[in-house]
Amino acid sequence: MLNFSTLSDAWIYVGILIAAIVEGEVAYIAAAAMVAHGRLNPLSVVLAGTVGAAIGDQAFFYLFRGRLPRWMARFPTLERKTAPLLDRVRQHSWLMVLLVRFAPGLRIAIAAACAWIEVPALTFSVLSLASAFVWAVALLGLVGWLGPAYLARVGLGGWKGAALTGLLVLALFKVLGKYEARVVEPVAAERT
Repeated sequence: MLNFSTLSDAWIYVGILIAAIVEGEVAYIAAAAMVAHGRLNPLSVVLAGTVGAAIGDQAFFYLFRGRLPRWMARFPTLERKTAPLLDRVRQHSWLMVLLVRFAPGLRIAIAAACAWIEVPALTFSVLSLASAFVWAVALLGLVGWLGPAYLARVGLGGWKGAALTGLLVLALFKVLGKYEARVVEPVAAERT
């Protein structure tokens, strides 16, 4: 297992943090597979993933905060298309902030909608951090431990079980992203 005794070891976790800011699942699932293989420290992976995911989600929230209504006023068609998402966020703002991390394909849109309807900054930050922690722990637990432990019964333990579990999780996120987009689109079409 790696430790922080050398600078090169620390850079691995910095890479996980940056990847979680920019992209999310793929790099983090790869890190979880490395935990299953005994190559990375699980606590450091969770910490890097949590902080990176929270920064990634909050960056869009703070970027759009106070600016989005003026920008969107220039594009009435786009404003009408976003109305269903804005309605959902207005009705369930806390829940939507908590679900940002688990809504592939809609993360930026939900963070922007939260900024638009003026979810309080402290509320968004705290709930986003909590959601990022649950995301990091859940993915690490599933990919790093549960998947490999279960798949070991059929001869796919360790990193092979983690890799297969990770691929299944990525496929699930892809399907969820497409489903969420389809749920929002028909409501937008009804309003136009």
